Amino acid sequence: MTVWRAVIATRILPVALGFHAALREAGHEPVALLTIRDTDGRYGGFDLSGMLHELPPELDILMAARRASIAPLLESVRPDLVVCMGFPWKVPAAALAVPRLGWINGHPSLLPRHRGPVPVAWAIRDGDEEFGMTFHRMDAELDTGPILAQQALPVGELCEPDEFYGRMGPVALEVLGDALASLAAGVEAAAQEGGDYQSFFDDDAAFLDFSRPAAEVHRLVWAWRFTIPAGALHGALAELDGETVRVLASSLTEVEGTRRVECVDAPLWLVKTEPVPPLELARA
Repeated sequence: MTVWRAVIATRILPVALGFHAALREAGHEPVALLTIRDTDGRYGGFDLSGMLHELPPELDILMAARRASIAPLLESVRPDLVVCMGFPWKVPAAALAVPRLGWINGHPSLLPRHRGPVPVAWAIRDGDEEFGMTFHRMDAELDTGPILAQQALPVGELCEPDEFYGRMGPVALEVLGDALASLAAGVEAAAQEGGDYQSFFDDDAAFLDFSRPAAEVHRLVWAWRFTIPAGALHGALAELDGETVRVLASSLTEVEGTRRVECVDAPLWLVKTEPVPPLELARA
């Protein structure tokens, strides 16, 4: 068996640790972590800068401050392969060309459906019954490369992001193992056909519209928990008794002690809300 020198590209600690273990289990050598500086929380508040002590001590840390730095940083560790997930930048062609086996990316959707940075949020918002995990070869565009391995998961009951992603984690590692095996066996990846690209939610989706069906409003509440805003407003916002609140959780069935609102076809219970500072609304 050929042992590959692999770089892990992510800004999310559980991904880094899980991919490190999966690569070792497959017989390969993780040599470095490639991450970025995100001190202002532009990409959702993930920043590994303060967590480097939790990473395996043998990993070199490559921390890019700009896209142009990625290629020379990779060249310094001579990888055969880059395994990527949760890396927010579009990777320049020069960086894609550094590893001889290219880059493979984990994307939490059933590609080609829901390309883009927040596929879980869109799966919830669109009312999909299932989403999935896909590993694909990376090319010059976003989430468009040929598919190496894929597995579907039920969306199931809507819940807090940590719990939701916790259910997804073991499946991601299983699909990564399948992708590495396919790559090692020389299996030709399957080209994507069709599909769509969806970005972050904009201000038009920030306020809840209770004249819509309750299930639709409920999905939008939870979808906002899995995205960051493209505009000035972070939903899901509602006007209640002359005050603007952010709805963090809702239920289609009664939850004792919570606020009931009437939608066009059924009631919805607002399980968890928080006040929205006037300054946040003034910026919109």
